[in-house]
Amino acid sequence: MGLKTYIGFSLVLLIAVGVSGYAVQNGEYEISAWGHSLSLPIIAWVLAPAVVLFVFSVLHLMFYGSVNYCKNRGFDKDELTIVETIKSILLQKDDKKKFKTLGYKNVASILNQFNIDVKDSAFTSSNEGLNQVVSQIKDIKSGKHVNEKPLKLKGDSLLAKQNLINKINEQVDYAVDILKKATQFSPEVVRVAYFNVLENKSMTTIKKVYNNVILDKEMALKLFLKDIDNTDFGLSKEEVLKITKSLNYSKEEYVTLAKLYKDGLTPDKLLQLFETISEDNEIAMDAYFYVLLELEMIDKTKEILSGYPDNEFVIFRALLDLKDAGKHYSVDDLTYI
Repeated sequence: MGLKTYIGFSLVLLIAVGVSGYAVQNGEYEISAWGHSLSLPIIAWVLAPAVVLFVFSVLHLMFYGSVNYCKNRGFDKDELTIVETIKSILLQKDDKKKFKTLGYKNVASILNQFNIDVKDSAFTSSNEGLNQVVSQIKDIKSGKHVNEKPLKLKGDSLLAKQNLINKINEQVDYAVDILKKATQFSPEVVRVAYFNVLENKSMTTIKKVYNNVILDKEMALKLFLKDIDNTDFGLSKEEVLKITKSLNYSKEEYVTLAKLYKDGLTPDKLLQLFETISEDNEIAMDAYFYVLLELEMIDKTKEILSGYPDNEFVIFRALLDLKDAGKHYSVDDLTYI
């Protein structure tokens, strides 16, 4: 029974008792106590206890009704808050939500100790906001870039990093902007941007930004391969020297580089490149001898070798001896390593 119904029926009952009682006995009754007396109609004395009971029962119902209302409202709010907690976990946030009920608080504490992720299968719930969050997370994981503002992703979260990488892969001009401010981003993000720019932009653009990146040997190799295909606007010999030196290229890696550039550069440029590199770094001498022999510069090779002990650069001395004997081999024909 609702409070309004209870009050209505109670008032009807009190009126009915009052009217019928007054009809039966309409006289007065006097009560004296401690020198004071009070005279009221008999029906008033009859109704007094019922009225007092009515008032206190109404107050009782109002009090516990308010308590139940607050509890129910707390459950309703906590239901929404637990959904927000799930969103925060999915979005890799550390947001701590406040709960009004102990049960939901315990559930939230348990959930925060798990790594919750979305599945590839269809997801539906009665909460449209949660449905939208799950849908956008799926888009990010599938390689799409989504607007981060509604999600409010933390910049250092894996989800935010993946979304940034998605944007880099979708927008090559944005990848160029990343390389211009490479120090502001993680090495993983810079690496993705670098390879994207390398694949989709011209050497003219690449030369403006690659210096902002700390290259590893794989990144340098990709750059050299791009350079070989774009020699008209390619790297200068000083730039190649700087890159290889910073990466501490080995003897074998310099030879590999010489083989890569052999067909991409004119003989003069190839010779100048490895002459410059070998003059700065003794380890690159094998690559220089390789270039000399590929260009059939026998006398030049013999002249340079004469300045070294006989037990050094043995393979090149052997090739020269074979040539003198009328047998023509190249470094590629022999086991170098």
